[in-house]
Amino acid sequence: MRVITPEQLARIFDGLPENPRVVTSGNFATPQVLLNALDAHVASYRLHLLNAQTGLPARPGVRYETAFLGAGMRGYEDLEYIPCRLSLVPVLFREYYRPDLVLLHTSARRFDTVSLGTEVNILPAAIESARAHGGLVIAQANPQMPYTYGDAQIYENEIDYLVEVDEPLPTHPAGEVTGISKEIGDRIAAVIENGSTLQLGIGAVPDGVLSGLTHHKGIRIWTEMFSDGALGLHRAGALDADIPLTSSFIFGSRELYDWVHLNRSIRMMRTERVNDPGAIAQQAQMTSVNAALQVDLFDQANASRMNGRIYSGFGGSTDFVVGAMHSRGGRSFIALPSWHPKADVSTIVPRITEQTTSYQHSAVVTENGIAEVFGRSQSEQAGNLIKYAAHPSVREFLTVKAKEFRLL
Repeated sequence: MRVITPEQLARIFDGLPENPRVVTSGNFATPQVLLNALDAHVASYRLHLLNAQTGLPARPGVRYETAFLGAGMRGYEDLEYIPCRLSLVPVLFREYYRPDLVLLHTSARRFDTVSLGTEVNILPAAIESARAHGGLVIAQANPQMPYTYGDAQIYENEIDYLVEVDEPLPTHPAGEVTGISKEIGDRIAAVIENGSTLQLGIGAVPDGVLSGLTHHKGIRIWTEMFSDGALGLHRAGALDADIPLTSSFIFGSRELYDWVHLNRSIRMMRTERVNDPGAIAQQAQMTSVNAALQVDLFDQANASRMNGRIYSGFGGSTDFVVGAMHSRGGRSFIALPSWHPKADVSTIVPRITEQTTSYQHSAVVTENGIAEVFGRSQSEQAGNLIKYAAHPSVREFLTVKAKEFRLL
């Protein structure tokens, strides 16, 4: 590894192939110094990251690639969406989308390593593919990035060049959980037992679940991501102190980043480990909570598309739905409000018109109740969704449609 200045990057970028594929840290860990230097010097390139936030280069010559859209790519015309479960993205890098350049946002050096900090995710696989096929790995080392353990630790000999920076990390403070999100979260929290293992997605409902678990004991976390809600459980004494919290990426407050820094009770692991349905199934009473945009009377969930356009992607929800359902005592919840306030439509629909993201869950939860679906006949599934999950104003309509489908 060679330590260089940002000004020396231009000469290095001169050696890239034409229209290179560039993989960077995603979420709230994008290495802006490196990415801005690349964009200023390379006329055209393919930019690949997960859950991209705003502030990415957006100009002719930059083509986005991703298996999971964030706000920074959503609605962008020059986008190549790659349908893929998060656990299989490393296979994409190995076989189909080999990176020419990997740009990392890491901690400051510690002995002969740096840490990927808040964003491990798909990056170890990207690093391995780049090194195996002649690509470059460049790190932006930042003392404000927490040093985390597990697969986050990267040895200096795995990095070609390192640029030292010192800049604040973007934060994503948790909002107050109120209203329908709290109602849904409280319903799910009430049926989670002490000693359960949690996976929680992103948003107000998962935050609501965590806020309802502060009086539980022995809670374990095996999840692709976590935020400040996990810190709240730690402070409340609800977490199992003997079992490491296992995750793959983090975003939240500066306080959260300070908590995970040099914290050996937290393991940041690569995606193909954390999201492996077989590993998920081995967790005690694995409880998966994920959001959806729509659920239909066949228990098919759409969490990926809106108005015919890709909105996000599979993410890790499909991995955790399957893993939780195979866990002894495990449960998979799909959580959503029964009514979409902006579109002014029911989220429980006769049959989804978008592509299916997942199906066969344990239960669907709205502010109206918990509709048990697994282990029930198709008639019972439809009846429970109408009675317990759907908004009262559409129950009669859904009943008519269920009869047309011969579900009732």
